[in-house]
Amino acid sequence: MEFRNTGGTPARLGTITFATHIIGALGVDWATIRSSQPLPAPIAAGATRSQTYTVCLESWRVPLGMRVETQDVSAVWE
Repeated sequence: MEFRNTGGTPARLGTITFATHIIGALGVDWATIRSSQPLPAPIAAGATRSQTYTVCLESWRVPLGMRVETQDVSAVWE
């Protein structure tokens, strides 16, 4: 993911939250599992940083025939 600080001061701390959906064989959304990780900080004013994240779920949460999709991502800078 790419993060761009469009503000006038450095972004020093933040959290990214992923909402991973467990989807059944017929397309039914059975559950949403949220996980959070720190954002790549600091990011200077006007700068851009890239970061790769791995989202994991326990195998028992995804029965045979189901799939996972990370559909929602939100970031909060402090």
